Amino acid sequence: MPASTASYDMVVVGGGTGGCFAAATAARAGLDVALLERKTAAEAGKIACGDGIKGKSSFPDVVDRERIKDESFTNRSIRRGIFENPKSGESLEIPFGQTGAVVDRLAYGQVLLDETDRAGAEIHYETVVNDVVQPNGTVTGVTAVRGGDPLEYEADVVVDAAGSLSVLQDKADFSSSTFDTNVNYSQFCSAYREVLEVPDPVEWDDALVFKPTKELGYLWYFPRSSTEINAGLGFQMTQEPVELVDVLKDDIANRSEFAGATVKNKLGAALPTRRPYDSAVHAGYVAVGDAAGHVNPCTGGGIPGAAKAGHWAAQVAIDAISDGDVSEAALWEYNQRVQTDFGKRFAAMDLYNIFGTAHELDELVSIITALPGQQLVDAIGKKGTADMGLGLKLKTLAKTFGHWDVLYELYKVQNAAGSIKDVYDSYPASPDHFSAWQSERDGVLEQVYEVTGAEPKY
Repeated sequence: MPASTASYDMVVVGGGTGGCFAAATAARAGLDVALLERKTAAEAGKIACGDGIKGKSSFPDVVDRERIKDESFTNRSIRRGIFENPKSGESLEIPFGQTGAVVDRLAYGQVLLDETDRAGAEIHYETVVNDVVQPNGTVTGVTAVRGGDPLEYEADVVVDAAGSLSVLQDKADFSSSTFDTNVNYSQFCSAYREVLEVPDPVEWDDALVFKPTKELGYLWYFPRSSTEINAGLGFQMTQEPVELVDVLKDDIANRSEFAGATVKNKLGAALPTRRPYDSAVHAGYVAVGDAAGHVNPCTGGGIPGAAKAGHWAAQVAIDAISDGDVSEAALWEYNQRVQTDFGKRFAAMDLYNIFGTAHELDELVSIITALPGQQLVDAIGKKGTADMGLGLKLKTLAKTFGHWDVLYELYKVQNAAGSIKDVYDSYPASPDHFSAWQSERDGVLEQVYEVTGAEPKY
């Protein structure tokens, strides 16, 4: 049975944060947009997520941002992080400075999809995309199955918001562009989370709680409210497999505040723990969010970055479609916006992830618990690097006696993080100088591999 064909200015694959912001941005600009979502309308938006947003997050102004906060930000009073030492049982408190939030991810996703619909995009639920249409190098659409019927969607630009290890990238031929294909499973994390209802309010309902585990992973406990907790665990896929459900179950069983807790729902997923794709554009094609590695490689946070990326991708695509030129060069400005904004910070933090792969849990915990709170939040949060005065250096040296070689190694990694941010600030304005830029960036990475002894990640 031949597939029927529908034509649009833009087709967005995936109804997560990046996909919705791309579709809403383009629709508000007057483009004909179809957003293709494989889940049902009732299930769309249900994604395995830690639900935490640390610090202030400003979404692009193409949806009703206050509605999203009012209807899905269930806890808007997150002021600190708590880092639990699994060896000593002690905790390190980290003030955030800015108030963060914990969201109900399903409610957030549903509101965002409704806002995308209100912006004028068509949303096609229960639509499974299985291939790209690419007759002469340029991507001109996708094929899908909807309600059992084969369909072909034609588009001037396809936005890939299909998540980690996107099937579209398996199908597309990127040999004629610089689109990043240096992607493999070892650059991803496997995660599992449960939403728990506890009988009595927890004392830390203003905090995001972290606890490192074996195999370069960590447990998290994020309070959606004082009695509803998102509890989860992730581990790096470069390491030995972890029985995620069992490890989480054992830790919960040893915490008195979870006595009598009931499980409301559970879900697993894979997410990137790598730097953003070096290039996420190809003729007629742009990748956003998880599909382009737009995730903090130390914490797994990706909502704000995906929102920005989707918005920028649509803005650049709007201009390209208007000009009748959707070539790689015409879409390149999107790469530059990402890499010189949150991309450089995530690339810097990727160096800490690489550092972590070269050390045992006890060493990492000894270093992390010795760092002053602001040092730690800078290293894993907004800045991607951290500076330390002489007094704090001396105190940290005293607390890390026996691990000074690792602390010095971390100091060198911090310097490299500053250098790599400078490299990303000079991301080229066109594909012409892309190879030279990659060589300069890779030179910084080689120094990190030499200092840490870590296996090359890319």
